[in-house]
Amino acid sequence: MQCVPWPGTDLAVSPLCLGTADWGTKTPAEATPGLLAAAWQAGINFFDTAHVYAAWVPGGGGRPERLLGQALRAAGVAEQAIVATKGGHPGWDGYPREAPFLSERQIRRDLSESLERLERDWVDVYYLHRDDGVTPVAEILGTLNALRDEGRIRVLGASNWSLTRVAAANAWAAAAGRQGFRVVQPQWSLAVPRWTMQGEPTTRYVLPREAAWYAAHDVVVAAWSATANGWFAGRGAAWDRPVNRRSRARARQLAAELGGTPTQVALAWLRQQAPLTIPIFSTGSPAHLAEAVGAVELALTVEQCRWLRFGR
Repeated sequence: MQCVPWPGTDLAVSPLCLGTADWGTKTPAEATPGLLAAAWQAGINFFDTAHVYAAWVPGGGGRPERLLGQALRAAGVAEQAIVATKGGHPGWDGYPREAPFLSERQIRRDLSESLERLERDWVDVYYLHRDDGVTPVAEILGTLNALRDEGRIRVLGASNWSLTRVAAANAWAAAAGRQGFRVVQPQWSLAVPRWTMQGEPTTRYVLPREAAWYAAHDVVVAAWSATANGWFAGRGAAWDRPVNRRSRARARQLAAELGGTPTQVALAWLRQQAPLTIPIFSTGSPAHLAEAVGAVELALTVEQCRWLRFGR
């Protein structure tokens, strides 16, 4: 698997990213070292986690970050791996946060706790998991760049932020001679979610005009739920709507023609979008891991990509 250069950085990342949101919950802890080792052997060097992951499970807070750090060390690749984590998430009863949750003190606390769990001195990519909508972008980017100056962050990212706020943050950074957001992490896949921006204000789905802006400004998209929770493999009932039934039928037809699987076709479609897009997938199954890796070898034409999404 050939790594791809990350615009504006000295990083080269695998064309797929392995997510860890279910590690230690749906994916048993004892399975994670073997899963990571298999992913590394297949050429995946990019791994995604978050401070908030598993906090929804009693006593689970921090478990995926700890397991990722342990698995990287067990595989002997802790120094070579590209690790991304996220802080700055709204709180709830089992996950207390101060307000505003993007204050300098909260960001620093989240990062310090994540680094302690991962047993690392720095993280390659650090996302702010949500936008509080009230903290000025100059203050937020000032905090992140200070942490970067301290050697604790390499690349800045925003997860589930609006394009308006990402653009404002990057405009401030450009004027100040500081690093802006080099990567965003919204939901994106061949399937279209049921929710809308208005109905689910804390998460984001990539719209065509947003993709065009990211491409024009060399902002990478790391897409979560890249396989629509297994929709193209016949699962993910939450994605069941007419538009997605049609795209799944087309993915099945094209997969049969190309000798792949519908999930591989969906991942290949996403990888061939502009801007540079890195699908994030999560699995506890070695077979699913191998299937996702196989998508890297699948090349689609522009016409095939258009047909998958819109039909003829």
